[in-house]
Amino acid sequence: MSELITADLVDLDLSAATKDAAARALAERMAAAGRVTDLEGFLADVAAREAQMPTGLDGGIGIPHCRSAHVTEPTLAFGRSAAGIDFGAADGPADLIFLIAAPTGGDADHLSILSSLARQLMDETFTGALRSETAPARAAALIRGEEPEPETPRPADAPEPESAPEPEAAAPTPEPTAPESATPAPFRIVAVTSCPTGIAHTYMAAESLEKAARAAGVELTVETQGSAGFQRLDPQLVAAADGVIFAHDVEVRDRERFAGKPLVDVGVKAGVNRPAELIAEVREKAARGGTAAAPAPATAPMDRGAETTDGYATRLRTWLMTGVSHMVPFVAAGGLLIALAFAIGGYTVDKAPSVADHFLWTESASWAALLFQIGSTAFGFLVPVLAGFIAYGMADRPGLVPGFVGGAVALTVNAGFLGGLIAGLLAGAVVRAIQRIDVPPVLRGIMPVVVIPLVSSAVVGFLMFLVVGKPIAALQKALTGWLSGLSGANAVILGVLLGLMMCFDLGGPLNKVAYAFAVGGLANPNPGSLKVMAAVMAAGMVPPLAMALATTVRGRLFTRAERENGKAAWVLGASFITEGAIPFAAADPLRVIPSAMAGGAVTGGLSMAFGCTLRAPHGGVFVVPLIGQPLLYLLAIAAGTAVGAALVVLLKRFRTPAAEAPGTGGPAADAAHPQVSTHREVTTH
Repeated sequence: MSELITADLVDLDLSAATKDAAARALAERMAAAGRVTDLEGFLADVAAREAQMPTGLDGGIGIPHCRSAHVTEPTLAFGRSAAGIDFGAADGPADLIFLIAAPTGGDADHLSILSSLARQLMDETFTGALRSETAPARAAALIRGEEPEPETPRPADAPEPESAPEPEAAAPTPEPTAPESATPAPFRIVAVTSCPTGIAHTYMAAESLEKAARAAGVELTVETQGSAGFQRLDPQLVAAADGVIFAHDVEVRDRERFAGKPLVDVGVKAGVNRPAELIAEVREKAARGGTAAAPAPATAPMDRGAETTDGYATRLRTWLMTGVSHMVPFVAAGGLLIALAFAIGGYTVDKAPSVADHFLWTESASWAALLFQIGSTAFGFLVPVLAGFIAYGMADRPGLVPGFVGGAVALTVNAGFLGGLIAGLLAGAVVRAIQRIDVPPVLRGIMPVVVIPLVSSAVVGFLMFLVVGKPIAALQKALTGWLSGLSGANAVILGVLLGLMMCFDLGGPLNKVAYAFAVGGLANPNPGSLKVMAAVMAAGMVPPLAMALATTVRGRLFTRAERENGKAAWVLGASFITEGAIPFAAADPLRVIPSAMAGGAVTGGLSMAFGCTLRAPHGGVFVVPLIGQPLLYLLAIAAGTAVGAALVVLLKRFRTPAAEAPGTGGPAADAAHPQVSTHREVTTH
């Protein structure tokens, strides 16, 4: 078993300027050491993990990490940057970068070592030693937890250093002991920490919480649900606890163990960055209400970390986005398969008989029918998945069953996409209402597996079949008819509006609403809905393409990091990944976002005016052969890109001279326009 880190995996003069470049430089060392078999595949896995959540920590630490099939054994590479690299931490760039690589089936011993390292990163003595170390071998030994070899051994004839005489030990003065009854019992907390990869943040949050608890005089025991396995908390500890802290980004296993306890439920980074606040919050909850008489309802995933002051509209938006984000993979898989089927077999392929009864291996028409029928099956899950995960976002796992049932009923009564939205909201509301009922302890065990699914499914099914299903179906039919009849100015206005929505928040809620509206029309395609899909995809491609063009024609107005991002933005924009413009918008939102919106509005309006159609829900320029009026479609994208790029260049020319002067890309430019890394879930729409 190789050592986790060796001297050749240490770079004490890391010259990378961006987090992607830093990951590549350290990954190349892993590949050279034979620990990474496919460099590009491994870096793609690192980037996918980074997209889930920023890996920067307060205190100047970056910990990009992932599990990957391209890693042969658990490995750690360390780099130290003099200039600092932005990994998304609130307090600024990181100068200590640890790239952690674990194989998909990593052994527990090495993963335990990685978890120990994660805890060490919370120790300022450890990080201070790494900042001052000058030899790679000594830095590697320090990370491994070994005593580093002295850099220069003391000469044999050198005199021994004089040691100060030890002071005489004073006789201990016995302290008066208070009566046992006068000593109050300490406040007891149990905590659970977990993160998506289960390698770093899980253990950092645990260490951070334990240190804060010691400082506050609180007894705290942590259950780390990480990749190295987890030791379940002693039931007696849980029973005796005065409060519970969940610091997690994946579902807590067996969370019913903690029912009835005052609970603080946050993301794992809150456990790393503000542990003292969490401890104070759970103490306040316990003091205010004590332990609950009945199990507290499970906090919905999209409500974790939400501010208590968030209004209903904010929470509604997050619930809806939960459903949309889980629906998108079905859209991409089903929609692209259907589009390929039309490309191979023509638009009559939907009339083909079932391939289970008739399939000829040598006929392209049979293969086209196979692709169409697989894609249609995947598309058939859109509404149930949408409804199920809206309910999940509201009420956690108990919402899934009534949500899926309600979504299926929406399809049965032809209520379509709108019916799925209503069914999900109804299911979540019904489950939340049931969870608030105070039931006898003897019934609590069967509530989540029998009572809640039974009652909620019956209620939601009744409402969808007999109360709201038919009115929604009528509204869906009217909307479909309206889209089918769109022409002229009305179509252009709709295209402009959709373009503005796609470009306003670059992958955020408004973007997803516009995209979901377009995808919903593909379930029952007609000329109007196909035009809407084309306009939405075209407008969504504009922001990254416009920024890429602007950095190409007026590079001096952008920082070095932005120019590097501009190169990647060409590919991201062409692939319909609107999030490719986020780094530019985060650094300069007042200039970039209006410019992107203007370009998107032009493209959306032109696409509708040209009558362009699209049957594929994704793909960017790679599905142009499947687009109606493809040349005019590309012209609309080019026009919007040119408008967006011209406007952002014009606006940047009017900034203050102090900010414009360093535009040549030197250090001053990077200071004037720092590369802000804003991470969102890239869902490929």
